[in-house]
Order: sequence, then C-alpha cells, then structure tokens
Amino acid sequence: MTPVLPVDSYIDTIRAALDHARAAVLVAAPGAGKTTRVPPALVDRGRVLLLQPRRVAARAMARRIADERGWTIGREIGWHIRFERRFTAATRLVVVTEGILTAYLQQDPLLTDVTTIVIDEFHERSVHADLGLALAKQAWLARSDLRIIVMSATLDPQPVSTFLGGCPVIDVPGALHPLTVEYFPGQRVSDAVDALLPKRNGTILCFLPGAREIGAAAADCEGPARRHGADVVVLHGSLDASSQDAALVAGDRKRIILATNIAETSLTVPGVCTVVDTGLQKVARYDEGRGIDALTLERITLDSADQRAGRAARLGPGVVRRLWDQRDRLRPHREPEVHRVDLSALLLSILAWGDRPESFEWFDRPDDERMAAAMTLLERLGAARDGQITDIGRQLQRLPLHPRLARVLLAARGSFESCATCARLSEPAMADYRAVEQSLNSAAKSILGDAYRPHIGDRELRRALLAGYPDRVARRRDRESVTLASGHGATIARDGDIDSGEWLIALEVTAGRKTATTQALLRRAAAIEAEWLTPTRAETIHEFDASTGTVKAREVEWYDALVLREHPISPDHHKRLELLIEAWRSSAPDQESDRLLRRLRFAGLAFDLETMLRHAGSSATKVTDIVLTEDVLPWAVRQDLARLAPSSLTVPSGRDMTIEYGKDGGVSVAVKLQELFGLGETPRIGPARTPITFELLAPNQRLVQTTQDLKSFWERTYPEVRKELRGRYPKHPWPEDPWNALPTHRTRNAMASRSPVAPERSRKKAR
Repeated sequence: MTPVLPVDSYIDTIRAALDHARAAVLVAAPGAGKTTRVPPALVDRGRVLLLQPRRVAARAMARRIADERGWTIGREIGWHIRFERRFTAATRLVVVTEGILTAYLQQDPLLTDVTTIVIDEFHERSVHADLGLALAKQAWLARSDLRIIVMSATLDPQPVSTFLGGCPVIDVPGALHPLTVEYFPGQRVSDAVDALLPKRNGTILCFLPGAREIGAAAADCEGPARRHGADVVVLHGSLDASSQDAALVAGDRKRIILATNIAETSLTVPGVCTVVDTGLQKVARYDEGRGIDALTLERITLDSADQRAGRAARLGPGVVRRLWDQRDRLRPHREPEVHRVDLSALLLSILAWGDRPESFEWFDRPDDERMAAAMTLLERLGAARDGQITDIGRQLQRLPLHPRLARVLLAARGSFESCATCARLSEPAMADYRAVEQSLNSAAKSILGDAYRPHIGDRELRRALLAGYPDRVARRRDRESVTLASGHGATIARDGDIDSGEWLIALEVTAGRKTATTQALLRRAAAIEAEWLTPTRAETIHEFDASTGTVKAREVEWYDALVLREHPISPDHHKRLELLIEAWRSSAPDQESDRLLRRLRFAGLAFDLETMLRHAGSSATKVTDIVLTEDVLPWAVRQDLARLAPSSLTVPSGRDMTIEYGKDGGVSVAVKLQELFGLGETPRIGPARTPITFELLAPNQRLVQTTQDLKSFWERTYPEVRKELRGRYPKHPWPEDPWNALPTHRTRNAMASRSPVAPERSRKKAR
C-alpha cells in the first residue's frame, strides 16, 4: 500500500495555483514527498517534464514513481539523461537532467509538446537549472497553456516567485521523525561507523567530499563492517549507472553507504536511520588565472547540512553525527554555480537559443568579465563570431559535450579514436566508457554526414585536441614543469599521463593550493607541433644590453603568453634613441656632460634636458656616444653660458685654467701659486657674483693652500709658504714681493731665456 505523505493533502492547492497563475513555487520540507507525488499528479493536462540535477536521481525517481503508480518505465514514465533515453512519444512524465531541458528549449523554444515543467531541487542552483528556468520563462510568456512549478526543500522562494510574475508560494511541512544531532569534532568516519553500528538498526549514510575520500574511507570501514555484519557500499557520480543504481537497492544486511552530496536530495536511499556527516564538499570553481574549473574542498552550507541530517529521520527517529565543532558557523546558503564556474557552455546555449548574453533575461546575471572570457573562448573555438553563433557553434550544440570536447569531436570527424578520447575527458573516473563512446559516435555521424571518418591517426587526433583546447597550450621549461598559455606555471604530476615533447596541450590541469609558491598540477597532456600554432600576436621588442651599452631588437611571435618563435632585427632608430636616453638617465653622467649641466645650473639658465639628450644622441649607437657639450645648446644660451659660467679663467701667467663647478654651487680653479703673482682681488663670476675658490698648487701640483681672499693670502700666508717651499723647489721663483713679481708657470732658468713681461701688463691681462 502506498503510504500517505504530507504533500498529498496539498495536491489540489498546487493544481489550483497552476490553473490560476500558471506558475508556482513549492517549498516542501525533506520527506514531504514532493518529487514522487507532485509531477505524476499533473500529467492529466499533458506531458510533464521533471527536471532533476543528477542522472542517478533521474533514474531513481522514475523507478520510484513507476513503482508507486504501477506504471511501466518507457511507457507512462521514462527518462532522458546524458547518453541515455528511455521514453516514447506517448510517455506522459519524462524525467530529464538539466542539460537535456536546455537542449529541448533550443530545438523548440516553445516546448510545444509539453504542458508542465517541474524544476526540482532548484536550491542547488546549477548553471543549467538557472538557464532552464530563464528559457522556460520565455516559453511560458509566449504560451498561455504552459505551466511551471519550481520545487525545493531549502529554497528562498521570493526571488523565484518575483521572476515568475509574482506567482503563488506553497509551503508544505514535512513529516520527519525526531532527530538527534551529535557533534564529534575531528572523528574519523570509520570510528563513527564503528561506534554507531551496534546501537543503530538500518543503513548508515556517510557524507564525504569526493570519490578519493570515499575510497579511503571504504578501506577503513571494512574492519567495522566485518565486526558488525554490515556491507560497505559506495555512491558517487563517477560510478557507472549500474553501480549507482545498486547502491539504491535495499539489502538483507546492515549497510554503510559512503556517498558524496549526490545523496543529499531527491534520492531515496532505503533504510537510512543514521547519518554521519563530515561537513565537507568539493565545489567546482573557475580559476581565472589558469582558465580552468577546479574542484576545491570546502565546508558545506547550513542548508546542505540540514538536507543531509533530514535523510536520517524519514523512516523513524534518526541520529546525525556531525564531525565538526558545534560552535562552527556555516554559511546559510550555497553559492550559485553561475557565479563560480566556466560559462562557455552556458553562453553557447543562449546564442543557440537566439539571444545575446548581454541582453538575455537572466534569473541571476553572472559577472560581465567572466561572460567576456567565456565569449572569447567560444570565438577561439569557432563557435561564435561578432556575438552570433556560427555553423560550427550549432554543430557543437547538438553534441552532449562541453564545447571544448564537442570541437575536438568535430575536428576529428567523429572518429572512434576521438569518441573514446572525449568520453574519457568528459567522464574521467567512469568505469565503462563503451556506452558513452557509442552515443558520441552516433551523434557525430548524424551531424557530419559525408565528412564522418571512422578512424584517424594519432597525429590527426592531436591536432583535433588543439582545436578544442586552443587556450591550453603549454611549453616545457624543464622535465618537471611547463609554462601555460596563460603565462602561469604548472608542475608535471609524477603519475600524470604526459606526452614527451616541448609543446603540449594541457588536457587536465588541477589548481594548486592558494599559496605564493604552489603551482597548478598538469596531470594529462598531449604533444603537438609548434608549426600547428598560429601566432596570436607579433611584437618587435627593443632592449638595452647593459653589457655592451647598445640596444638590441628582435621580432617575437607569441601564442598567448608563450613565445612561439623569434629572430634578431636591426633596431628602430627612434626606439634605440629612447632606450639609450633611458639608460643614460639611469646611470651617473659622464664627466663632460656632468660639467655642462653644473655650469647651466650655476648660471641659472633654463634648459631642456630631453632635447639636449636627443640632440647629443641623434647618431649614437651606444650609450657612451651620448655626451652633452655646448653644441647641443641654442646659440643664445651658449652666449649667456659663456658670460655667466665660463669654462675657464685666464690667470696672470697668461694661461687659461679650467673652472670647476661644484654640486654645492661653488666654483674653483686649481693653479700654480706662481701664476697668480700680482693678482690681488679674487675674481667673481655668475649671476650671484660668486667668488672663485683658488686651489694654490706647489710646482709638483700638490695643494698648498685654498683661498677665496688672494689679498689676505699674499699678505699673511705667502711668507710662511715661501719659507717652506723655496728650499724644496729652488729652481722656481719665490720672490719676497709677490705683488710685483712676474707671474709664470716656468722655472727661473726658463724665465731667463724668455723676454721679460712687465708685472703691470700681467695684472692688466688678469683684470
């Protein structure tokens, strides 16, 4: 006898809401029976599509409804899931997975043979559920007889109700039995099972984050299972259909079912009265930096924890043991997939339906930048151009694969080799690929027609992989690592399936932990040839070579962030000059350039250094060729410079001595003491009439005295200097009266052989 469930008393209310508003939101607590009772109650008006998020749930629900109603699978009720369909034109209730509903709406935007769409477990918020609701709304607006009902146990109903024109919200309470919640932080699943098996009858359902963790826990649970006479059963999405279905069949003994969140909702796992919850899940998130969806280990949300706990109290008093601290605070709701996964398949579906992503009426609009990235990928696959779907894109849409894999299949002409490769890339952990390969091969034949080829060689297959993964090219750096086309690095997995060769297609990349040093891990890659790659851009690069002081140039062809090929070329004159000037500025200037700049600053003259450098470097081939001289200055500036900051000073001996301009704004002249005989006033130069500092030298060019006051020097200091030096340098003149002595840089013998020059004449010349 079919048991009475809480939702049964609400069936008339639901039917009336659909008759009145043609839409409704049903929030039914776990165990209320919404999935098995509501859809069959609506078939009297015509075909009903029941949308389920997972394949295993779709098959299980169809069988459960068939058992309750006395229906036959494939006649009154059936299913259409990826790679498998069991229904006929007369089937009244078809359970479909989310991608299938999208395909129906693309082929027939009005869904003319459907009367009611039931979207179940909408709280999971997959991208296909969001898209399915948005597309279904457009059909609902265009047809006066189409009905939509959205169902969930933990859904916030208001946004959905608003999206569907303010439709009614129906709240159905559950009929859960008393539930005891225990917290055992950090306890192992096997220890929890060992403790609970003797106390609890029925099945223990354990939630773990993924297939790898389930495998480890299954091994650990073998001991407790043997001790307590129980069977260990695993349930996750990577199993084949028969293995998944077997986990849902009641057994004669106690069972320990180790499952992912696949068992959270919809599925009726028989005999469950106890739940062990690790509080963890694996969530797909798009890694923008590496261009991949990566499964990340995360804490579950509060609504998910409630769903899991509710599985224990459907048949009688239940127990849930949570392996985390009761003080931990969980996020209230899970994050919609549309905000965290790759959007390329989603956008291709919208293009195929006939709209543009930017103008589409989204239920929950994704980020514009992520949509732009997905459109870029579709364009590189040849699936879209100028915001419109192409013929290739329409072919991709007809294949039950991600656009990347569908592109591989088309490029490989539907061959058996490509079908096998795509099946393994699509379902990496599946035990039996045969059914998937055959389904893909049949679909490819119907699409390609005469272009279909049953077999291709390895080289053609690798080129086809490049067509589907144009943005996933990688180049080896060494035996252990590669650089991806995104510019990021990846480490080659030790147990990975990696071809030899320098250039690769990264078919499977998993993101590393979010640390500063950990890179992505390359697990599967196929070799390709460099000549297969068409450059995405070309660039001429000029670089300053510090070792030679010259500028070198090369033409570089890039494939995304990877250098494809390069060759040297002659530098562009203007680019070379820019880099030489930049190098000149970044280093200390040469002595001559530095002296000119100090003179200009001392003189207080405005100057344009950039123009001066360009003038000086107009024919330079290396940085040392750029020397600033007075030639780089305009004529008027040169004249002012010579007047305000002369390069030299003519001393009484008749010689021109270099004037040094200091960083501090001072000026100095180094000169032999004897060359200044008769000069009593210190010369002053520049706008501020700055006195020259004389560095007075002995005949051996060593410094004797520094002074800015020559008069004081002759009167007070010279006598002492004369006493000290006349014996050391007897050949040089050391007159007692320097005021009237003949200025000279020569010895006394050399002076005797030359015509005498009157001191007065020397003094006049100095003045």
